[in-house]
Amino acid sequence: MIISLIEFLLFFGIILSMEFFIAFLFFIFVVFVIRLGTKQPDKKSFNNLQYRHYNSYDKRLDNLTSADRGTQSERDLVSYLLDYGISPKAIFHDLYVKNGQYGFSQIDIVVATKVGLIVFEVKDYAGWIFGKGRQHQWTQVLDYGNQKNKFYNPILQNASHIRVLKKQSKQFKNLPFYSVIVFAGNSELRDVSFIPDKTFVIKPHRLRDVLDIIFDNQNAEYTDKHEVIRILKSAVDNGNDSDTQIRHINNIKDMLGTDRVLD
Repeated sequence: MIISLIEFLLFFGIILSMEFFIAFLFFIFVVFVIRLGTKQPDKKSFNNLQYRHYNSYDKRLDNLTSADRGTQSERDLVSYLLDYGISPKAIFHDLYVKNGQYGFSQIDIVVATKVGLIVFEVKDYAGWIFGKGRQHQWTQVLDYGNQKNKFYNPILQNASHIRVLKKQSKQFKNLPFYSVIVFAGNSELRDVSFIPDKTFVIKPHRLRDVLDIIFDNQNAEYTDKHEVIRILKSAVDNGNDSDTQIRHINNIKDMLGTDRVLD
């Protein structure tokens, strides 16, 4: 009798243990499924999804720009702007704006919006990026710190573009401008700070966020929208002239004067 009772208890304990073990496995499986379903893509995977999407040609760009204007990253940015809902008639790519001092200033993208003009400068850099808003030069770090390159502060560069645009007419002088620097390459903004007002430094996956911020501003007071379109379209048309492009490149080389440095 005692032996039978012991055998019963042992058998019952084994059954309970198996049921507990099965229940435990089921609980782990449910938790795993829930976490898998709610997991958000990290920044890197989201970027990869965007770049994979626009590795193929975007036919929406046919009447807006061409494959020989600007860089692929600039054209990708135009696609992102269209995704956001910006009208193609409001996007101007690869502008050559007349500048009395150096002939022309080349601007990557300008978007005419209800809150003013958004001016984009697109950078294709890899590595770590370091810089302050008013520093003349920023630093690109590659190979885990073994290689460092200096480049002109893109905030100051785009600020000069905005100054040139403001000189195009009395209306342009009074319009709100927003500067957006886009680091489209495989780079990381390691230490970028002291960014001026109405200026943004972003990676492509934050474009929607920065546009939301900009569009939260008060509407601009346009006096002649046709003039705005005419000036910006004329600047785009300037880039169709190969002589203008060559002259602009030569002016930049002459301004930098690197050919006059002999070591």
